[in-house]
Amino acid sequence: MHDNIAHLLTDDHRACDTLLVAVEHAVAKADWPLAKSQFAVFQAAMLTHFDVEETILFPRFEQKTGSAMGPTQVMRGEHGQMRQLMNGAESALAAGDADDHAGHAETLLIMMQQHNVKEENVLYPMCDQHLAEQFATLLPMLSEQINNRQGAA
Repeated sequence: MHDNIAHLLTDDHRACDTLLVAVEHAVAKADWPLAKSQFAVFQAAMLTHFDVEETILFPRFEQKTGSAMGPTQVMRGEHGQMRQLMNGAESALAAGDADDHAGHAETLLIMMQQHNVKEENVLYPMCDQHLAEQFATLLPMLSEQINNRQGAA
């Protein structure tokens, strides 16, 4: 059990990173069936992570701080951009186009790295601070969503 939001969601970032690495290894070997199946697992993990943040964490943070502007608005926008990049990478994999996939995957990786730094160093610590009194209910709720996804993967 994690002791705060930052640890839980940072660990989930690392899990998603690992899944993307598996996709890239399959692409490097031109193992398209494996790359497609690994990408489906990665994409499901990322979408679950976004959903956990957008439907559970962000609304509580916004309610507590009284603002839907600022970091959560920026993160939602970046989630949308990453969804588009994943769709492009998925289409490239379906077509067996390594170059097109590489372009989407490289941009996605850079965006994920920049996004994660902002969440891990700014937003998650702010959530831990503002939502401390909700940990008893919030952490199990977040963990359950993530663990359900990992169990399905």
